[in-house]
Amino acid sequence: MRYKTSGVCSSAIEFELDDQKKIHNVKFQGGCSGNTQGVARLVEGMEAEEAIRRLEGIRCGVRPTSCPDQLSKALKEALV
Repeated sequence: MRYKTSGVCSSAIEFELDDQKKIHNVKFQGGCSGNTQGVARLVEGMEAEEAIRRLEGIRCGVRPTSCPDQLSKALKEALV
């Protein structure tokens, strides 16, 4: 799935969900490279619902969202 982000430095997030709703191959386009790579590695193999619980609502400074929060939104959309 490819998700167009909003309100953050990255412009898109790509990822796959397997049949058990586990996350694989997360790639952020743009954003803070070290942080986005870290998030991608941490959620690899994690159940989507668990990642949503952990990432939802994280803010980046004064911004109302963040790259991890955007990933949670993307995962929610993928689960619908």
